[in-house]
Amino acid sequence: MPATPVLPNCSVLLLCGGRGQRMGGQDKGLIEWQGRPLVAWLHDLVRPLSDDLIISCNRNSERYRAFADRLISDDDEHFQGPLAGIRAGLQAARHDYLLVLPCDTPLLDRALLDELLGHAGSHPVMVRQGDFWEPLFSLIPKSLGSTLEDAWLAGERSPQRWLCRHDPIAVVCPPNDPRLANLNTPQLLAQKNK
Repeated sequence: MPATPVLPNCSVLLLCGGRGQRMGGQDKGLIEWQGRPLVAWLHDLVRPLSDDLIISCNRNSERYRAFADRLISDDDEHFQGPLAGIRAGLQAARHDYLLVLPCDTPLLDRALLDELLGHAGSHPVMVRQGDFWEPLFSLIPKSLGSTLEDAWLAGERSPQRWLCRHDPIAVVCPPNDPRLANLNTPQLLAQKNK
């Protein structure tokens, strides 16, 4: 019987800090899907992986508190995008790796997370679909935090550009992998509820 791989200790960051523009300004993580907030699905999936579950949110902290060990927010009230949440998450993480996931992907599964964690090392690990990197599905060594700080201060705001500077390891998923579906518009939520 093959040995079960030992996965590294990691902090988990759920990104819930966006404006929700495609959802009419609603807080995406708190939108109901199949009777539960989207963030609840991610919480249940990642809870067994970490004793350091962090949610990046810029509003509704009282509602998010039930789904995290700690809450963080951007240090800028202007919603500078997901890299701001990743930056705050790396600063707060208690473990050597930070598993980053968006809050609006309730179809993710444990096998994909185990694959990301199974490649832990000195390089970031990132999902790739065909030629497209998916930086919001990534495992980032905490040791890269200082390089992110330098990039941020130099004006960088793209998670993909920053991660690609560090020779990421790809976890390849097929195009249109349903596990990566972002339910970030009312139409997509309605389709996936059928």
